[in-house]
Amino acid sequence: QVQLVESGGGLVQPGGSLRLSCAASGNILNVNLMRWYRQAPGKQRELVAFITRGGSTNYADSVKGRFTISRDNAINTVYLQMNRLKPEDTAVYYCNALPEIGAATWGQGTQVTVSS
Repeated sequence: QVQLVESGGGLVQPGGSLRLSCAASGNILNVNLMRWYRQAPGKQRELVAFITRGGSTNYADSVKGRFTISRDNAINTVYLQMNRLKPEDTAVYYCNALPEIGAATWGQGTQVTVSS
C-alpha cells in the first residue's frame, strides 16, 4: 500500500505560479504511474498530467506548455509546477499512484485558487 500527501496549494493571481508536491511512502517500488488530477466545483475529476517510472510525461491539452510534472526518486516525491495560471485552473488537485497490480491510491487533495 502507498500513502500520498499533497502540499503546495493556495491562492494565486492570474498569471502566477505554484508548485504542488506529492510525497509518497509505503510500497512505492510497485508504482508504475504517478498522476495529478483536478476537480473543479460542479465538474468531473480530470487527469492533468502523469509521469511514468521511466520519466515519460503526458499532459492534458488545457495545461500543455504551462504545467510541468517531475519526480525526485531520491525522496519519493512528485511535483507539478504550474505557471501562467488561469482562473479556470481553480480546483482541488489530487495526486494518484497507479501500481502495476492493484488499485490506485489517492492523496487527500490540495486546493488551488486562481483569482485576483
